[in-house]
Amino acid sequence: MNTKLKIALGLAFTALAFSASAQKTYTQGVAVYTLKTAMGNGESKIYFTTDSSAAVTQQGPALVKILTNSKSTYVAILVDVPVASIKKAAVLTPDEIEQGLAAAPKFTFTPAAETKVINGFNCIKVDVKDSKSGSSYVAWVTKDVVAPANSLTKYFAEAGGFPVQFTTIQQGQPIDVTLKSINEEKVPAGTFGIPAGFDKITLDDLKAMSGK
Repeated sequence: MNTKLKIALGLAFTALAFSASAQKTYTQGVAVYTLKTAMGNGESKIYFTTDSSAAVTQQGPALVKILTNSKSTYVAILVDVPVASIKKAAVLTPDEIEQGLAAAPKFTFTPAAETKVINGFNCIKVDVKDSKSGSSYVAWVTKDVVAPANSLTKYFAEAGGFPVQFTTIQQGQPIDVTLKSINEEKVPAGTFGIPAGFDKITLDDLKAMSGK
């Protein structure tokens, strides 16, 4: 075997070893995302395990937490507005969850050749098509991370990697999302429950509070 071939094979095996060691699998922890919407920009912190997630977002004076499970059979929305002494929790009914699932986008994915690094994650470009609306988007996914799906990433199971920069749809509106960081840590006890002091209301009541 000539020297050049030996060097090439050595580099290839080194790259494979680096790739294997660089990939990190998370079973619980916290992921932080930046969000861009028509209503403005924000940040969401999502605590996750293999079967549950809690997305926490500050929306003006309100702290909003959305609790979901991996089977999409449980959704609860908690709104805490300390300055107004408001603590409300709406647990969606099975029919409301079914309506939400029916309104979900139907994404198809086509890998592209482009690559880039986003917030330290090695990413591959994926062209995304929503067959329901006809809209097209671009997503960037990484093989560096393996983690459970959450309320932002749940439509990207077939994207070919963990989504880092992408557009998702919530309540019919597009949201541009970028993963800032993901860390393995023990999720605090009670994260996925409704704390004492929250009034239970219906989803319609919650929508009426927000003027929707």
